[in-house]
Amino acid sequence: MMDMRSHVCWHVYGLLYRSTRDYPEAIKAYKQALRIDPENLQILRDLSLLQIQMRDLMGFRETRLKILTLRPNSKVHWLSYALGVHVCGDPEGAIGVLDSYVGTLEEGSTEFCRGFESSELALYKNRVLSEIREVGNELVGVKKALEHLEEIRDVVVDRTGWLQAKLSYQLQLGMFCEARDTCFLLFQRGCTEDHRVHGAYMCALVNCDRDTCVQVQKLRGTGTLATLRPLTDTERKILIDAYEDSAKDCDGSHIQNGAPYDVHDGEGATKKNLAARFPRSAAIKRIYLTLLSPSSEQFRTSIDKYCQRQLIKGVPSLGSDLSAMYLVEKSNGNVGYDRIHYVLATDPADVKLHPVYQQLVQLTDSYIHSLSSQNTFPNDSTEHPPSTLLWAWYLRSILHEQAAEYANGITLINKCIEHTPTGVDFYELKARLLEAGGDIQQAADVVDAGRDLDHQDRYINNQTTKTLLRAGREEDAKKRIAMFAIHEGDPEQNLYDMQCTWFELELADSCRRKGQLGRSLRKYMSVVKHYEDYHEDQFDFHAYCIRKVTLRTYCELLKFEDEIWGLPFYGHAAEEIVKIYLHILDTPIQSNDDDEPDYSKMTSAERKKAKNIARKKKKSQEKSDINGCKKSEDSSKPTDDNRKKGKRHPVNEDPNGLELIALDPTTEAKKFAAILVRHAPKNISSWALQYDVSIRRGKMLMALQALCKIKHIDGNSHQLFARTVDFSLKLASTATKGHPTSEMVISTEFSKLLNNQSLEGYIQSAFKTVKAVPMSSLPLRVEVAKAMVSAHIGTSDDALSLILDSELVGRGVTVNSCREALQFIESVGPDSAGLKEQWKMLVTAKFPFVKDL
Repeated sequence: MMDMRSHVCWHVYGLLYRSTRDYPEAIKAYKQALRIDPENLQILRDLSLLQIQMRDLMGFRETRLKILTLRPNSKVHWLSYALGVHVCGDPEGAIGVLDSYVGTLEEGSTEFCRGFESSELALYKNRVLSEIREVGNELVGVKKALEHLEEIRDVVVDRTGWLQAKLSYQLQLGMFCEARDTCFLLFQRGCTEDHRVHGAYMCALVNCDRDTCVQVQKLRGTGTLATLRPLTDTERKILIDAYEDSAKDCDGSHIQNGAPYDVHDGEGATKKNLAARFPRSAAIKRIYLTLLSPSSEQFRTSIDKYCQRQLIKGVPSLGSDLSAMYLVEKSNGNVGYDRIHYVLATDPADVKLHPVYQQLVQLTDSYIHSLSSQNTFPNDSTEHPPSTLLWAWYLRSILHEQAAEYANGITLINKCIEHTPTGVDFYELKARLLEAGGDIQQAADVVDAGRDLDHQDRYINNQTTKTLLRAGREEDAKKRIAMFAIHEGDPEQNLYDMQCTWFELELADSCRRKGQLGRSLRKYMSVVKHYEDYHEDQFDFHAYCIRKVTLRTYCELLKFEDEIWGLPFYGHAAEEIVKIYLHILDTPIQSNDDDEPDYSKMTSAERKKAKNIARKKKKSQEKSDINGCKKSEDSSKPTDDNRKKGKRHPVNEDPNGLELIALDPTTEAKKFAAILVRHAPKNISSWALQYDVSIRRGKMLMALQALCKIKHIDGNSHQLFARTVDFSLKLASTATKGHPTSEMVISTEFSKLLNNQSLEGYIQSAFKTVKAVPMSSLPLRVEVAKAMVSAHIGTSDDALSLILDSELVGRGVTVNSCREALQFIESVGPDSAGLKEQWKMLVTAKFPFVKDL
């Protein structure tokens, strides 16, 4: 910097930092520039953008106030300041700013005209109004917002958004009759497939409390009140009457915007219900099934009709559609609706016991028997084409898959392929069955055969690529994905440019399974880089959304960006990064490359130095390769078109991840574990990794906190049991004494984790519990058996009996969990050869396609 007293220099200095995404330093530079020129609008504007990007909300508010003070005649400055006040948690102040802005406008100006910007501004103000809270009256803002909606009726052009806001307010205020009317208006506007509207309608019918109404409005997908919590008999009857053909409503009609619609006022003449009013709605037919008790005859009749209709049409997604009905009750003290809510049963052991699954099995078997002999459904004389039997086989095969009956599923899906060899869906299902059954290589061959039937189907091509990567056939996978890649040279680079996270995660997993930890880290870090880019992309919208007055969407964007680090793909990458660094921390690295030295006998400093030398050699080799390519290109003298085709991408200077492996594993693992617990606190895996990192750092309080969090999520988790035992052993072996207060907290809280027992009593209690429950999970059995051996409790035969006596009927039985159990059996001692063979027989009976157990 040539002139320290020049605001221009400091501004440019800040721009340089901003270009490298070093926002904190850029903010410092901008503030220094403002000390020299405090009224420079451009610097203030740039500073405000960085402040909202970094969520310095108070700083953003102050900066926008300065800008508004300097230029009060600009709409953008008024709206930006109002937004700054709003995001700082002062909705009343934001309303005051918006009202002041409207007061500056002249009557008859374009701002008062009915248009998109005026509509969005009015709806944004309405949303801010609804957030006003007062002590003792949390609904004061909702009441004001509902009144305000009527005031802006003629200004709003987003009629559906207006009605949705009105519906939300009416439910929160307990105006259920009015809410039902609003729901019908939305249905008539084409929202019959919107399950959020159906959920609101159901809440209005049964007069739910405010917390439940809010919770239902947050559900996604096909979730409604019926899938959120158990219904009472009275609620079930009311909802069934509303969704079946024989429902009775009150009479009455209403004229709204020139269109008549029915109004429910509690009493009146018999009228048609939802199914009759909207006969083409698939959502209404599907929701009706969720209202019925699975044990009732009415449910059997209705689902029979539903399945027959779908099988005649040949709907491949019928199996996954019906699996969403495998709901089981779960108690959770944090849930506001009577502490009981529904969760989806996904484990085959739970699925097989579910009444809906059992009903489907009986129905499908009867379909297959009747269609095979008479081409008709049971108790029906109408003949159907052979394709109906084909899709009945397909549905039954999916039911076998859900129950982990892979051999039976393969038998039926082979019939489907023999009947219709060109059905791509059949090959995909067969591949899934083979993969879950333990033969990933054959699964890859089968799905590739299905892909070969339709080279223009991107979905089946992606599934083939995914399965090939899981089979460790990386080169074949790249050839398949290259069919839809633009870049002719390296499809991997093209997929990186397209931010194709699923491919990079599967490739990273494949490298990890092969022991290529550096390359695996590089791919996981690529996914992390994509999410950093997603977070960076919001920078362009800070000014754009305010200028275009899309303030409601902008607020949703800010909320989404704040939660982006908790999304599943990022969580997968971050978890695997932590596991790899913990593995590096615990195990000396054994290099598989011939040109790399043996790092296992080096100190940390020596290893880092050797890797730096190897990296420099790699760079020099790449430079020589690039220079050779340039010489050959120059000699060939390509045309302009060839230059365009040969566009170069940035060279990855560390494809094998040597630089990443050279980083301090403790620091990196700590960083990503902290991100997971902050943004994905409801995942057990987040806290399990936090424990693993903390215990290695000697942070006993943090480790104990992680254990308490896991217990709060699931007290029966095998991850909790294993780490509780580990914590007890580590605590007993710790020689140093900590702070007295810390020791007291650890002693008090850890005794609660042990249920006020000694470690021996805790393990013995777990042994008795697991032994007495045939459905207990296999991973938990293995962990209890390991704890018995490590703590010298009981005999090895007692520990082995937990595994060998399970007969693979419990939860968590997968090929991987069976392999882990086999490793434990082998580790017990040299006399375990016969037990090992006994276990293999049990596993092969469960997974007949498993290879290399």
